[in-house]
Amino acid sequence: MAYNNLSLFGISFLKIIFAGTPEFAAVALEALLKTEHEIVAVYTQPDRKAGRGQKLHASAVKQLALAHNIAVYQPLHFKSSTEEGVAAQQELAALAADVMVVAAYGLILPQVILDTPQYGCLNIHGSLLPRWRGAAPIQRAIATGDIETGVTIMKMAAGLDTGDMMYKTRCPIEANDTSARLHDKLALQGASAIVTVLESEQTLLNYLAKREVQDETLTVYAHKLSKAEAQIDWSIEAVQIDRNIRAFNPWPVAFIVLDAQNNLRVWNSELSNQRAANAQIGEIIAIDQHGVHVACANQSIIILTALQWPGGKPLNAVQILQTQKLTIGQIL
Repeated sequence: MAYNNLSLFGISFLKIIFAGTPEFAAVALEALLKTEHEIVAVYTQPDRKAGRGQKLHASAVKQLALAHNIAVYQPLHFKSSTEEGVAAQQELAALAADVMVVAAYGLILPQVILDTPQYGCLNIHGSLLPRWRGAAPIQRAIATGDIETGVTIMKMAAGLDTGDMMYKTRCPIEANDTSARLHDKLALQGASAIVTVLESEQTLLNYLAKREVQDETLTVYAHKLSKAEAQIDWSIEAVQIDRNIRAFNPWPVAFIVLDAQNNLRVWNSELSNQRAANAQIGEIIAIDQHGVHVACANQSIIILTALQWPGGKPLNAVQILQTQKLTIGQIL
């Protein structure tokens, strides 16, 4: 028998709506499914065409919800100006949820939705707010050289990541962290954080009571990534190029223009402690079992350790050496 909002052995169970789309959100949903709370519904983005066959693919969150027999809703929007938007609002209200958990959902939630659950909507955000509000907090933290990031649980407000902060976890950014790797660490932290905040109804009330307003003077925006900015610019120092390469893995992936039609994708790199005394920027000064050594600004050197030619698979340093497609002295 399911008990909702009844104190059973001193614990109050919550009726939760979960809204999210990619793997980052699915990790949190999986953690919530292991609690005593009831996930009354899942909201996720409409199925998207993907892959070479352009077949419709369900999101990671939808797949998990269906595996647990949870009702899935996929509205296009919640706009009050349209009939379908109003219908979506009413559908959500009818679920009579205590709280809604939102993680990388991808739809803008109007104030009417934020106000619908009894305790509002909580967001799992992949940064230490107010630093890195917006679409690409993980990537921007790496690209900027931050030494630490984390997860913030906030009570959502109408602005972009402007809500009051309820709980934070911290995560060091390591020298070899790519966005893919840091994403996975923060997804686990986010899952753990939301379970902590929602341990019981009383715990939730405690965190809501202690929530902290964001300091607007510390706000930094994590603007959406573009493919164009992933092109490697050899006129900057190796340390910044290395950050960019790691930040743009797994998307959009750093690249070198080979010719008008073809790009060489750069999946990974490391820094050299050598100096390039008499080399041009972009010049290959060595190719060995460590990778392709390229001269950058101020005599700095970067080692490209994973490359992908058009139509091929990513190659490691030893495989790159075997292809003999690049030559010492070549300008990239």
